[in-house]
Amino acid sequence: QVQLVESGGGLVQPGGSLRLSCAASGRIFRLNVMGWYRQAPGKQRDLVASITSDGSTNYADSVKGRFTISRDNAENTAYLQMNSLKPEDTAVYYCNANLRTEIGRSSNNYWGQGTQVTVSS
Repeated sequence: QVQLVESGGGLVQPGGSLRLSCAASGRIFRLNVMGWYRQAPGKQRDLVASITSDGSTNYADSVKGRFTISRDNAENTAYLQMNSLKPEDTAVYYCNANLRTEIGRSSNNYWGQGTQVTVSS
């Protein structure tokens, strides 16, 4: 079993900051890409940022320069530092991890339960 546990969401004023965490636990042989997605009401789930095991990052255009993704490979944890938050950043944020549970098995995607981020005055 693999679990992804997110934390750090909440209510923040426009221009404020939040830091999300995602800890992966359970049977993990190799943790590949970790990413953050978000889904606003009535919209599809979109990629916000991702990071490979060697630290290569990718960001949605809407968050470039404001959000920073990082990871601690020793702790199987990914972080999303969100600065200069805007009302349009309001969404449920989901952690995703592509990982292999055993040697010889193919990699699969796993999702966290989601954490609400609300940006409002």
